[in-house]
Amino acid sequence: MTPPAPTPVLPYRRSHFATQLPLDYRYSAAHVWIARQDEQTWRVGLTRFATRMLGEIVDVGFDPPPGTPVQPGDVVGWIEGFKAISDLYCIATGRFAGANPELKQDIELVTRDPYGRGWLYQVSGEPDPRCVDVYAYRDILDQTIDRLLTKQQSDESA
Repeated sequence: MTPPAPTPVLPYRRSHFATQLPLDYRYSAAHVWIARQDEQTWRVGLTRFATRMLGEIVDVGFDPPPGTPVQPGDVVGWIEGFKAISDLYCIATGRFAGANPELKQDIELVTRDPYGRGWLYQVSGEPDPRCVDVYAYRDILDQTIDRLLTKQQSDESA
């Protein structure tokens, strides 16, 4: 069996942060990605930047049962890291298609393989039209990291 071809990526580096952003994914301003799986199904996960902000991931949970109608902005679950606990918001319109079953056995997949096996949940439907391509997301990352650096510098000089 031939292994799948690697996903083309955009290398990204700014300050002390580096990642490889899949070119064919779409991204939200909240550092969540969405990627097509088939005609109707989309997988959703956290970007490497989001996982870094959360710290070590310790738990994740989802509220809606599969088949529940969802829309952008709906809370579909939560994720807990050592640095923070955060609600997980839907970035698609359609029906919740279930959580990643692998996370029950290996929660570290979220951090170790955020753009692959560490996906969080699936939606049958369409992505939020506010999701952007990789180049617009790169700009969001630049702005976010610059804000963090500016805040860090002002905190250090205070």
